[in-house]
Amino acid sequence: MSGITLVDYDPAWPLEFQRESDRIQRAMGTSALRIEHVGSTAVPGLRAKPVIDIQVSVASLKPLNAHTRRLGTIGYTFIPLPVPDDPAIEHADDVYPFYQKPSTWPATHHVHLCAEGSVQEKNHIVFRDFLKDHPDQLAVYQSLKAQLAAEHDGRTLASRERYSLGKTDFVTATISRALAAGYDI
Repeated sequence: MSGITLVDYDPAWPLEFQRESDRIQRAMGTSALRIEHVGSTAVPGLRAKPVIDIQVSVASLKPLNAHTRRLGTIGYTFIPLPVPDDPAIEHADDVYPFYQKPSTWPATHHVHLCAEGSVQEKNHIVFRDFLKDHPDQLAVYQSLKAQLAAEHDGRTLASRERYSLGKTDFVTATISRALAAGYDI
């Protein structure tokens, strides 16, 4: 089992996203309203875990099992996530359900499902776009990711969650800056 490894940006990642996006669209049909390449592999020049992060917007997350079944036909496994520290959210899967392929770590693809028009849909896209346009922020983020990868071995879901949560303050601040600067979807 390997830990969290960051690699140099690979110009093949957008092509891999497009291939997988086409497969997801075929599997989900009209329920997939928008498919976006998000996460670090979507930002040219950013070192990243070699995992293609894909955000799929749907009209409704319910019934979740219908989406899970469709994604399962192309090799994605639903991974329940811990409940965030937000009393308004009863289950993490009510907000941003997570799937990975293959089902065991390390994954090659992640799918984040979100409701069309939701905060989650907007935040992932404006964060990506802001980093693309601001190399200074990209450099800060890259340094933070390297530090967190060194601190968290990534061998368990809990360790991978700590790696992700360690980026929260930076991501939140960057999204705020992006929204204040007029970034939108």
